[in-house]
Amino acid sequence: MAYKHLRAFIEDLEKEEELVRVTTEVDSELEITEICDRVSKAHGPALLFEKVKGSEFPVLINSMGSVKRMSMALGAKDLNEVGETIADLINMANYSGWLKSVKQVPKLSRFASVFPIKVNKGACQEVVDKDPDLNKLPILKCWPEDGGRYITLPLVMTVDPETKRQNTGMYRMQVYDKNTTGMHWHWHKDGREIYEKYRKLGGKMPVSVALGGDPAITYSATAPLPKMIDEMMLAGFLRKRPVKMVKSITNDIYVPANSEFIIEGYVDVNEELREEGPFGDHTGYYSLEDMYPTFHVTCITHKKNAIYPTTIVGQPPMEDDYMGLATERVFLPLLKMVSPEILDIAMPFEGVFHNCVIVSIKKKFPFHAHKVMNTCWGMGQMMYAKMIIVVEDDVDPHDFSRVAWKVFNNTDAKRDFVLNEGPLDALDHSSPNAFFGTRVGIDATKKWKEEGHTRPWPNDVEMDEATKEKVSARWDEYGINL
Repeated sequence: MAYKHLRAFIEDLEKEEELVRVTTEVDSELEITEICDRVSKAHGPALLFEKVKGSEFPVLINSMGSVKRMSMALGAKDLNEVGETIADLINMANYSGWLKSVKQVPKLSRFASVFPIKVNKGACQEVVDKDPDLNKLPILKCWPEDGGRYITLPLVMTVDPETKRQNTGMYRMQVYDKNTTGMHWHWHKDGREIYEKYRKLGGKMPVSVALGGDPAITYSATAPLPKMIDEMMLAGFLRKRPVKMVKSITNDIYVPANSEFIIEGYVDVNEELREEGPFGDHTGYYSLEDMYPTFHVTCITHKKNAIYPTTIVGQPPMEDDYMGLATERVFLPLLKMVSPEILDIAMPFEGVFHNCVIVSIKKKFPFHAHKVMNTCWGMGQMMYAKMIIVVEDDVDPHDFSRVAWKVFNNTDAKRDFVLNEGPLDALDHSSPNAFFGTRVGIDATKKWKEEGHTRPWPNDVEMDEATKEKVSARWDEYGINL
């Protein structure tokens, strides 16, 4: 099912026994992080802290921190279901005769939910505070060496001054004082590109920040979409109903009407950049200080009895790992559209999204794995992948033990390790240069004579099917419990 708002999601989490309400007073400085980190590492529930020191607002955290909760957030039984729906819709082989088939009507009607609709009123504006004070919000200081408190789950909404398209991204926001924050727009991100356009124009760049929408809306802000696609369109598709948008109070940006909080303001592009960081990041390391624009808050609106949503990142597993897993499943069909030989992909949590991608293919020609590596590096945010491992169709890329066996045994370093220079994520700390470094592709497929391997390639050691079936039929007789 799709959720109308965050509270409906919370209600469902409670019904499924996926949420614990914490009634003891807790501190938003470090204490909530330590509690949630222990819960995340134990693969535990979502947490709703009802009494947070110094704030009237409760805190929701880890709400999407499991496969089940992430699937619920997207209104699906499992994440593969979302990918399969997208694959069905974009399968051009089925295009012929679509409009003639009654069976396709439900699929076509799904498109009607894609486009957001504008409304005159929104619950997010039940309370309007034109003398805004960020200190009233239970914003977390997550880790001991953090530069301050950070808003970690913001939907940062801007409008491209040239195309007039609205963009939504998720960029952390360090709180400097009651009405200013940092705006972490780093290179390669859409928000930075829009900011650079405003810099040429001069003056103030309007920004609105939404907190606590329907979870599908929150997820969509993290999705690696092409520039021409509004994140609210993806949200509408995922939730099977249009996102209702209401105009901000102090600027012309439209925000999700059922959000818990809206923080409105601007970035003065003529101002000097300000130091932001450090921040305990999803790599498991602190990202270092750097210079970023300053966001000035002019108005805060919120629902009555609003709930403040947040997340923490750090050493995996964490809640954001499951959001990355959703991206892996949701966008696999698009990757396969560009490169049909790709069967499946896996991004291990330990690779923190972009450091390791495992790809299984149906190998059809010599050095096919090399073609796939370069295809992946040329696709959007896949350019950040520091390591791409290619295996064949008899290997499940999610079976990390089997993948490791193939890598450790099937590779000759000189022939099968491909070094490639290119862009790296701004958070990468290992490269000598920021934003750029060396990536590696590993061809763990069986090698052909045409690839320079003139010796015979041995078969995998496996039992024959007849013996497997015999043992399966007699298993109860052996008295062995596994």
